[in-house]
Amino acid sequence: MNIIQTLLDADLFQKKKIINRHYFLTLEGDIDSNIYFIEKGSVRIFIRDEDQERVIRFGYKENIIVCLDSFLSEKPTDFYIQAIKKTEIKIATKKDFYRFIKSSDENLKLWSVILEDLVLQQIEREKDLLINSPRERYERVLKRSPQLFQEIPNKHIANYLRMSPETLSRLKKS
Repeated sequence: MNIIQTLLDADLFQKKKIINRHYFLTLEGDIDSNIYFIEKGSVRIFIRDEDQERVIRFGYKENIIVCLDSFLSEKPTDFYIQAIKKTEIKIATKKDFYRFIKSSDENLKLWSVILEDLVLQQIEREKDLLINSPRERYERVLKRSPQLFQEIPNKHIANYLRMSPETLSRLKKS
């Protein structure tokens, strides 16, 4: 089952938006209950920790992204979504999405699959953060998401991997 194609075929993504490089789709404190499909470009999702930005996820062509905390709770998000380069997105509202998933048992099963996948992604991310070796973190992410290294600048990948850009560069060369 191709989840993304199923959602696209359901015609949930009614609006389109272009976000210029470095501009924000979502800011900390926004209530963001939309789901976004990236047609072109790339974004980073991050949180501020005192004076530092901590990248927690990326989105690029043919990915679906969401501020999950705000989507589920309808409360202000702690996250920022920022375009890394000019990005074209399609937007689905939570209302339309929930109407779709409640319209059939098959769609409810799809929602379960989506949630399970999100939980597994979060577990993998937590493992990445707990692994001490920069090499292991790099290799795990490279194996899991090789396209990331073609779509996202090294400085953002290094932040995501909790290492300096120089360390990432050395690991990529070896």
